[in-house]
Amino acid sequence: MTKLRVLVVAESFLPQINGVTNSVRRVLEHLQAEGHHAQLVAPTGPESYAGFRVQRARGANLPFYPDFRLGLETRRRLRAVMSQYRPDVVHIASPATLGYQASRAAEELGIPTVAIYQTDLVGFAERYDVPGGARAMAGLTRRIHHHVDRTLAPSTASIEQLRELGVPEVYRWGRGVDLVAFHPRHRDEELRRRIAPDGRLLVGYVGRLAAEKELDLLTHLADDPRYALVLVGGGPDEPRLRSLLGDRATFLGLLHGDDLSRAYASLDLFVHTGRYETFCQSAQEALASSVPVVAPAAGGPIDVVAHGATGLLYRAGDGRELAAAVDRLASDAALRATMGTTALRAVQERSWFAINEQLLEHYRAVIGPRAATRPASRAA
Repeated sequence: MTKLRVLVVAESFLPQINGVTNSVRRVLEHLQAEGHHAQLVAPTGPESYAGFRVQRARGANLPFYPDFRLGLETRRRLRAVMSQYRPDVVHIASPATLGYQASRAAEELGIPTVAIYQTDLVGFAERYDVPGGARAMAGLTRRIHHHVDRTLAPSTASIEQLRELGVPEVYRWGRGVDLVAFHPRHRDEELRRRIAPDGRLLVGYVGRLAAEKELDLLTHLADDPRYALVLVGGGPDEPRLRSLLGDRATFLGLLHGDDLSRAYASLDLFVHTGRYETFCQSAQEALASSVPVVAPAAGGPIDVVAHGATGLLYRAGDGRELAAAVDRLASDAALRATMGTTALRAVQERSWFAINEQLLEHYRAVIGPRAATRPASRAA
């Protein structure tokens, strides 16, 4: 099958660690492994990744989110990049300001585009109480996705949200999980004893420590003597959370590789608190580690967590329901074990290879209708 030339435009990349960065890395790694060609445009990053060039876009740091760099590249410069690279398709990851300009540049050049909806910009603006932000983000989201050929959303909730905004051509494309890195065999009894030498249940969260994650809800668990709270990750809200939870929680910081694998698999329960997840990859990684998940019945977790089978869903923002769900599982070791087994079985068909092969089919679907009218030099 013909090899593709893919220009990936991402709002976020290394050294930032988040869902957008992780999925972009997986896409680039898959393209490289399958012999395709790619180039990345992002506000941050190394000079290359997976053997592909990384071109840094101009940007600025957000005053209320200082470790996130907002892409502010001009459409003219993006057109120049596209004209030089001559991609078959432009993949726009979590489009916002940079993604909007990329979508318009590609449209002007007649290059097919696939936009990956990964960040709830409206929810983000609401959580940070930006004056007029929610309306502005709704308008931006609508404009972006009206200028691309196909939008891929990771969950039924995201698809519904985009359809309510009047976005056409929305398809579901989930997220893969590394079934080697995340597996119950990585459980580390020494780590468990270090965190809870008294044998308490390890109830943990893995992800960004940021306001939109609503981690204050963990205070409903912090004083229960049965639990040892564990937080893995970093972010702008870490100092405040450390002050809020004090010695009632263990902060392991930002972990990678084997350390992250061990942290997941060593938990007894995984808890998520944020309602604005378009997918909730961390919950899926917990399931692959055979750890039952307690998450809000909102956004991505509705599709990721099978209520009553692989975990429990509670009313978003309700600390009492969260505590009750955790209590139910904490009080029943047999139920936790059954859910853990079911969770591991449930993710077996969600490898990154399978998910990224689906992505290539979406690329080819938008390329197909335009192939006959494209200049021969670029089609080659």
